[in-house]
Amino acid sequence: MTVNIIQEGHATLRATAKEVQKNEFDSEQLHKDIAHMYEALYTQDDGVAIAAPQIDISRRIFVISEKIIGKSDEVPADTPTVYINPVILATSNDKKKMSEGCLSVRPLYGKVKRASRIHIRAHDAQGTMFEVEAKGFLAQIFQHENDHLNGVLFIDTATDIHELVSTKKDKDSEK
Repeated sequence: MTVNIIQEGHATLRATAKEVQKNEFDSEQLHKDIAHMYEALYTQDDGVAIAAPQIDISRRIFVISEKIIGKSDEVPADTPTVYINPVILATSNDKKKMSEGCLSVRPLYGKVKRASRIHIRAHDAQGTMFEVEAKGFLAQIFQHENDHLNGVLFIDTATDIHELVSTKKDKDSEK
């Protein structure tokens, strides 16, 4: 089964995602949904995270690519990769404009003002609650993915929106 990443204009991307209920933790369906999210994420070379609504599943879940875990001080090796029913507990007052793109808003990029630090609480697939304090790139990911769960796309608040310049391969395929 091929899992498709839905694009801007699809209703699921603008809906508030539903919470995962206690009796759904560690269920076959939840594990299947998470596996589908990873399957879709790993089809994208530049993907670092994906939220369930991006694959047309209206659930409050996002996952982070294992390929970025432990690669920098901003994404420590002990960073969890699955976030279910995340809640932002606190954000720093200092905000920075950061460059962003989105797997569901191809090929647009822009600058979004994001908190530099964030404190988030979530559950893993078994239902165990955990908290993470993040800074920089990881804080940006948390905010971007949490926005997806609330029906918000980065283009709603971005400035300097532009299309990523096509590669030579892309231009050749258009001929």
